[in-house]
Amino acid sequence: MSNDTVEAFRDSARDFLSRAQTISRLRTLRESKEGFDRASWQSLANAGWPAVFVSEQDGGLGLHLREMSAIAEEVGKHLLPEPYIASAVQATVALSRMPQGALRSILLEQLCAGELIAGLAWQEQLGQLSCDQITTLAQASQDGFTLNGLKRFVVPGPGADGWLTLAIEGTRPMLVWLPADTDGISASDVRCVDGSIMRELSMKNVFVPASHVLAAGPMVTLAVNEANDYARIIQSAELLGVMRHTLAVTIEYLNTRKQFGRQIGSFQALKHRAVDAYIQVELSAACLNEVLGQMEQGGSGSLLSSRVKARCVSAALLVTRMAIQFHGAMGYTDECDVGLYFKRALYLSSWLGNVEQHRKRYFRECPPEVALDASALSTEFPKDADWENMPEADFRNMLRGFYSKNYPEHMRNVPRRLYWHEIKDWYMTLSRQGWVAPAWPKQFGGMGLPPEKMIAYVEEQEQYGVARAPDMGVVMIGPLLIQRGSSEQQQKFLPKIISGEHVWCQGYSEPGAGSDLAALRTEAVIDGNEYVVNGQKIWTTLAQDATHMFALVRTDKDAKKQSGISFLLIDLKAPGITIRKIKDIGGHEEFCEVFLDNVRVPAENLVGEINQGWTIAKALLGFERIFLGSPKQSRYALSQLNAVAEHLDLMSEPVFASKYAELMLDVADQVAAYTHFADIVKRSEPLPPSVSLLKIWGTDTYQRICMLLVDSAQEHGGTGQTNDLGNEGFNIPAILFNAIPSTIYGGSTEIQKEIISKNVLRLPD
Repeated sequence: MSNDTVEAFRDSARDFLSRAQTISRLRTLRESKEGFDRASWQSLANAGWPAVFVSEQDGGLGLHLREMSAIAEEVGKHLLPEPYIASAVQATVALSRMPQGALRSILLEQLCAGELIAGLAWQEQLGQLSCDQITTLAQASQDGFTLNGLKRFVVPGPGADGWLTLAIEGTRPMLVWLPADTDGISASDVRCVDGSIMRELSMKNVFVPASHVLAAGPMVTLAVNEANDYARIIQSAELLGVMRHTLAVTIEYLNTRKQFGRQIGSFQALKHRAVDAYIQVELSAACLNEVLGQMEQGGSGSLLSSRVKARCVSAALLVTRMAIQFHGAMGYTDECDVGLYFKRALYLSSWLGNVEQHRKRYFRECPPEVALDASALSTEFPKDADWENMPEADFRNMLRGFYSKNYPEHMRNVPRRLYWHEIKDWYMTLSRQGWVAPAWPKQFGGMGLPPEKMIAYVEEQEQYGVARAPDMGVVMIGPLLIQRGSSEQQQKFLPKIISGEHVWCQGYSEPGAGSDLAALRTEAVIDGNEYVVNGQKIWTTLAQDATHMFALVRTDKDAKKQSGISFLLIDLKAPGITIRKIKDIGGHEEFCEVFLDNVRVPAENLVGEINQGWTIAKALLGFERIFLGSPKQSRYALSQLNAVAEHLDLMSEPVFASKYAELMLDVADQVAAYTHFADIVKRSEPLPPSVSLLKIWGTDTYQRICMLLVDSAQEHGGTGQTNDLGNEGFNIPAILFNAIPSTIYGGSTEIQKEIISKNVLRLPD
C-alpha cells in the first residue's frame, strides 16, 4: 500500500470525524446506557473501517496496520465514542484468523456491513497480557458445550450483539460465538473515566451449540494474542492523535493567554516544558512508524506492540497532564476539552496492559545482541568502487570486515575522546585506504558516498565502537571549503586534511559567548593583506593536538550581533597564539583555551564574504546535531550497564529490571527518531530545526543510563578503575564524566529547546 493510499485513508477519516460532532456526542453519551451511538457506528461502517482487516475474498478491504493507524490517529484527535478498536480491530482480527466456516462468513459479513457490533471476551485476570492461562471451562454436552467462568474488562459491553469468547476444553483452547442474549450470562458493567463501558461476563452452565464453535486448538491462542497486539498498536496510534491534538491546542493557548502583560508562551519555564512534550510526541511518532515497518516485515507482534504502547502511553499521559497544568484552573473544569483527552489517555493506558506491564514484556522478549561472525565478514576492501550501486548489505558487511581486521580491539567503545597520538595510526589506516573522508567528493580525495551510504558508514562505525578521531577537518571545515571555499583554499587545505598533516579544531565559543555565539568579541582587523586577530576562544576541543583552527571573528564591531562576523582559517603555529589545556571533571585534558595576541592571518584565509561568517557557521550546525544526537553513546552506556547488571545479578531484581527496561525503550526510540532524520539526509533534503530534539533526548538518555550505571555499581560507582565487575579496566565514573558535558557542547539542552520553541512550536520570545 502506497503512502498516497495511507494518506487518503487519513484524509477520509479526518473529513468523516470533523462532521461527526464527536466531542459533543461524547459529552452526551458518557451518561448513556451504552456509551456509544449505533447510527454513528453504521456511518463509520459505511466508511469501511470494520472492513480494513478483512480480506478481499471475505468481502473486506484486505488492508493492514498502517491504514488503520492513520484512521486511529485521527480518532485520537477527535475522541470518537464508538468502540472501533474493540470491534473493528480486536474482534475482527481474531475472527478473520479463524478457519473458513458458515458462522465465520456470516459474522464477518455483518461486521463489515455495520450490522454487527462484537467484542472479544478473553481476559480473566488483572494485568493479563496473553491468553495462556484461561480458566473458563468448556465441557462437551449434547449438541454443544456448556461454559463456566468469568470474563473481565470486556469491550464493548452494553450495546454489543455478542462476543467471541475464549474458553478451554481440557487442554484445547476454544473460541465460540456468544450472542448477548444467551441464557445464563450474568453481566455487570463498569463505566470508564472517558465514558465508555466495560462489562464483566459471568457464565454459569451457559449452553453453546456446536455450530457456534469457531475453532479449537493452538491456532485460537495465536489468533487471540495477535488480535490483542493489533489492538495495542492501534491504541498507540490513537494515543498519538490524542497527544498531537492536545499539544496543538496547548500551544495555541500559550500564544493567546496573557499574564503579567505578556503571552505566557514567552515564559521560558513553559516553553521548555512544551518542548519536552513535543519531543515525546515525535518520539512516539518515530516509534510507531518503525513498529509498523517491522510488523510489515514479519516482526514479533508481542514485542513490538509492547514497545509502542509503552512509549505512547507514557508520552500521552505526560502531554495531557501538562495541557491541564498549562490551562490553569480552567483546564481542571469539565468545560475544558483537554480534560476529555486526558481521560481518553487514561482509559487507553489501562486497557490491554499498562506501561509497566508492557515494559516488562519488552524486557523479557527483546532478543540479545548477536555477536559478529568473523567467518562471515567480507575480506575484500576496495579503495574505490561504485558505492552508490553497491547493495547496502554488502557495503555494511565490507565495513564490518574492515573494522574487524584493522581496528584495534582495545580502542573499541572508549569512554572519552582520544588524543591525536592515540588514534593517529587508525586515522592513517583510513587515509591509506581512501576512506577517511566518506562524504567528500572523489575529486577531493573522498569516497563520494551518497547520503544513504554515508548514514550506513556512520552507523557501522558506531555499532563497532570505533573511536572518534580529531575529525573536525573531515566533518566540518573540509565540507565547508568544498561548498564555499575558493579553489586556492581547496588546493591548500583539503589534501593535508586527508593525509593527516593538518589537524583542525573549532574556535567558536568564548568567555561570555558560549551558546550565545553572536556575542563573541574576538576581533579581526584588516591590515594590508592580513587580518590582525585579538581575543580568546574557550572550550576548544583538543586544540593542543590541532595544527589549525577555523574561527568566528568579529570584523565589524558596530554591526548587529549576528552581523559583522566573519569565518577565518588560522594556523596555530602563528606567533601570538597561546594554548592552555583545561582539565575536565574526569581528569582528562580534552578542552583548551586559546589566546590570540596580535595574530596575523593572511586575508586569503577568509572563507566566503566578509561579515557573512554567521551564515556559514549555521550551515554546519544541522549536521553536527544529527551526529551529536546519534544513539552511539547511549548504546555503549547501555551495554556497560548490562555488563554490570549481569555480573551483579541485578536483572532478577524487579526495581532494577523496570528501570533497565525503560532505558532500553528510550534508546530504541532514540534510534527510531535518528532514523527519521537520517532518512531526510538520504533524500538530500535540508535538516529542519526539529533535529535539535535528537540531541536533547539523546544526551538526556545517555546521562540517565550513566547515572543508573553508577548507582547500580554501588561502591564501585565512586571509585576509579576496577577489575571486579567483569570488564577489565572498567572505569564506571569515567563513563559518567563523559556523559556530563554532552548536554552542554554542540549547543546546550536549553539552547536546543529555545530553537524548537521558536522555530517549530512558534512560541513567542
